[in-house]
Amino acid sequence: MKREVLGGKIHRAHVTQVNLEYEGSCAIDENLLDAANIRPYERIHIYNMNSGTRFDTYAIPGKRGSGMIGLNGAAARLGHRGDRVIIVSFVQVDDESLPQHKPMVVVVDEHNRPVKNKRHSIRRKA
Repeated sequence: MKREVLGGKIHRAHVTQVNLEYEGSCAIDENLLDAANIRPYERIHIYNMNSGTRFDTYAIPGKRGSGMIGLNGAAARLGHRGDRVIIVSFVQVDDESLPQHKPMVVVVDEHNRPVKNKRHSIRRKA
């Protein structure tokens, strides 16, 4: 059986720009994409901590080192500059591979710079 589990997470990032006229997606600093193991054009879920809004879109690379988190197209209606968001990706993993799967969680500061990266283990409690 395959299970959908957390692949990568950017925790408590600040939205730096919104652009309603762009085609769509979420622009994310390439350093953050790399750190969270999220690939360009991969489906992501975004949870807005300010409004409680939850939505999905896809990631596009933003300027490396810029701290950019940009909501584009329809997603621009679901957040404002300065809102804090959690960005996650999910992967499908076979039951046999679950013990080896380690999602990456990246906690960022107020400028969207990584301050802590942690690989989590998926363990069954006895």
